[in-house]
Amino acid sequence: MNDNEKIIDLLEKLLKVVGLQVGAEKSITERARLLKFAGLDNKTIAEILNTSSLTISVLTSNLRKKSKK
Repeated sequence: MNDNEKIIDLLEKLLKVVGLQVGAEKSITERARLLKFAGLDNKTIAEILNTSSLTISVLTSNLRKKSKK
């Protein structure tokens, strides 16, 4: 593993740790919303919240529908 790969690996781990702390007392829906607003993609959010990217897609889609009302 070269230096760039090590840096990327460490940054990914750091992102997951910080992501776990986001709204720790909140529901998975609220946590997904917060992480989405932070600019993370569904796959990354799913990895952080230990769920599938399909679940995150549905949750964030439902949030978009609610905000349009």
